[in-house]
Amino acid sequence: MNTEAASMDTLREQVDRCLREFVDRQLPLTGAPELEPLRLAAKELLAGGKRLRPAFCYWGWRGAGGADLPGVYQAAASLELLQASALVHDDVMDKSDLRRGMPSAHRRFEAMHAGAGWHGSAEQFGMGAAILLGNLLLIWSGEMWRGSGLPPESLAGAQPVHDHMRTELMCGQYLDLLEQAHGENTFESALRVALYKSGKYSVEQPLRLGLALAAGGLTPWMDELCTTYGTRVGIAFQMRDDILGVFGDPAATGKPAGDDLREGKRTMLVARTLAAATPEQAALVRSLLGDPGLDDRGVAALREVIEDTGALKECEDLIGAYLTEALACLEQAPITAEARAALADLAVAATSRQA
Repeated sequence: MNTEAASMDTLREQVDRCLREFVDRQLPLTGAPELEPLRLAAKELLAGGKRLRPAFCYWGWRGAGGADLPGVYQAAASLELLQASALVHDDVMDKSDLRRGMPSAHRRFEAMHAGAGWHGSAEQFGMGAAILLGNLLLIWSGEMWRGSGLPPESLAGAQPVHDHMRTELMCGQYLDLLEQAHGENTFESALRVALYKSGKYSVEQPLRLGLALAAGGLTPWMDELCTTYGTRVGIAFQMRDDILGVFGDPAATGKPAGDDLREGKRTMLVARTLAAATPEQAALVRSLLGDPGLDDRGVAALREVIEDTGALKECEDLIGAYLTEALACLEQAPITAEARAALADLAVAATSRQA
């Protein structure tokens, strides 16, 4: 049994390999020529990503004493299928045109319909096909998890965490829709959406999953670590995402500059902006936010308000504070030294990334 931990590069390579092999094993089921675009869309979407969720899961496993078994890579990689499912559905709900520099799934299928000259609405076909792709990826995530090869007692002990994580994600997606529909948001309501839609299943629950897999269940100290470290890194992770959605470099993010502004996302950054804005600034934000035709000048105007109100600096300061608190939590956790160091590095990577 290998007791040495994988480096981040090795972990990423192992996760990539597991995903490729898993999707390729679906070929007999999706091998009909008409289904190949579905499988190809899944494969190309899964080819990208930072693999942070599998990394948090892996280091939870290692931190609780788990050995470097092949099955842990398979179980951790299944989180990328869950993530891909959420991204496909998210892009449909947000009407996003791009994902990771490529056409989003619904636009991809819409173009396929239009190019073939098929009957009916190309847009409706694209959305329907994307929803089905997202559902397929969600089903595959459960299949990959169950078939990881880890001991049955490990999977059984972690199954409640796995179930709860998926439920939280779907509830978070609904809360996000609700937040956009309300039209007005507070920092607290945006924070709740961020936690349930992204923060928890990006950091807290993958870490909890790895710990539970290694121990065959959860202990109080594991819950405390996930709640303290995981929640803080998760919030900071999403706050960084909010900032990148407005100020990010399209070459790095794979999405047009200011895309979150066109989609009208009611983020923590937007909430801080409106709370600190003058009546004139608030009126400008409300008039431009959510305009799908927002041009570069409009994006620049909104960026200026976000900076002038101090919202950008405040969010950057909060990210730093959350990160500091998270790293302090790690010092008290009864995990292996290598896991403590790796989780510290992951916290920094998740909150300071450029894409």
